[in-house]
Amino acid sequence: MKVVSRRNFLSAAGTFAGLSLLPLAGCSKSSGEVVRIGFMLPYTGTYAKLGVAIENGFKLALNSLGEKPFGKTFEFFTVDDESNPAKATDNANKIMTRDNVDVVIGTVHSGVAMGMVKVAKETGTLVIIPNAGANAATGSACLPNVFRTSFSNWQPTHPLGRVMVQNGHKKSVFVTWKYGAGEETLASFREGYENAGGELVKELFVPFPNVEFQAILTEIASLKPDAVACFFAGGGAVKFVKDYAAAGLQGKIPLYGSGFLTEGVLEAQGASAEGIMTTLHYSDALQNPQNISFRESYESVFGEPADVYAVQGFDAGLLLIQALQATDGDLSQKDVAIKAMEGATIDSPRGRWKMSKSHNPIQDFYLRKVENGENKVIGTAWDALEDPGTGCSL
Repeated sequence: MKVVSRRNFLSAAGTFAGLSLLPLAGCSKSSGEVVRIGFMLPYTGTYAKLGVAIENGFKLALNSLGEKPFGKTFEFFTVDDESNPAKATDNANKIMTRDNVDVVIGTVHSGVAMGMVKVAKETGTLVIIPNAGANAATGSACLPNVFRTSFSNWQPTHPLGRVMVQNGHKKSVFVTWKYGAGEETLASFREGYENAGGELVKELFVPFPNVEFQAILTEIASLKPDAVACFFAGGGAVKFVKDYAAAGLQGKIPLYGSGFLTEGVLEAQGASAEGIMTTLHYSDALQNPQNISFRESYESVFGEPADVYAVQGFDAGLLLIQALQATDGDLSQKDVAIKAMEGATIDSPRGRWKMSKSHNPIQDFYLRKVENGENKVIGTAWDALEDPGTGCSL
């Protein structure tokens, strides 16, 4: 992958300059001279940083096509979904129907993603999910026009249970937000943990996006489990890790989690994160050439380190490029675009992965440990882990 400087990226970004938040009457789709790309992402709230990283990574991938690829100009349209499922259907209709985009890139929150999937079923719009792990999106509610470049909620914590039992932690507590992603992540952890011989002695919940953890931490201290596993991300992950350490539990009761616990937030967590072990499909410490090149490019252009959210956005761009190449930039050839994405193998910074039959990545999951402020890869927790795609009939 070519490394681009900030100057070169911004110059090429003129190709992408048609940013609009307003409906444009009579606009044609990509069968004309414009490819219309919609971002339905959180730009405010606890997941705002994630939304920005996804958009940045996506645009960095498209930059590799140069100016006017396939004789087209890219126009971008955005809607802030606020991580609010109650607004998901209206927001999806705005970007799919009002803005009449060829493809939507979104979103982060699982509940919002399912609202998007509902509208995508009605409109037939191509959707690439760059983060939200709702199992049903590539399971019971799967669609030919919906793809994911991140993970299902079943994937990240499924290997974690086996790792914890191998490390001698046979009685544990799981803590998460009380919402779709948290509950699905917990269910997968329980499955993997119990299959490996562990016993989940307590499931503890906090309403999303509440970050008041004191009562739960007091209960953990009284339960005295072998270890604690959890799912939090973004600002909530920062608060939980710091509160865990402040409660005197760091170093006494080992803390494990889905990799989102420490991804992109280690600087904010500081010394409180030392020793935490996580499983995830990416680590910034991966030494493959694609990751090294990607990280150099991303930091050069955006002035900050890349994280897993940027990688997932980047891979969403790489997947769309497969469709653009197959259709010569004409995404109205939907069947051709879908076939190209279904058969894609993505040479990603996370390692090479391919698409499952239900349109979810088949990918390696790494075991990581926070050492000196970095997520160090200490092994592979599971090779080529494929979500079961339960209920999908594609």
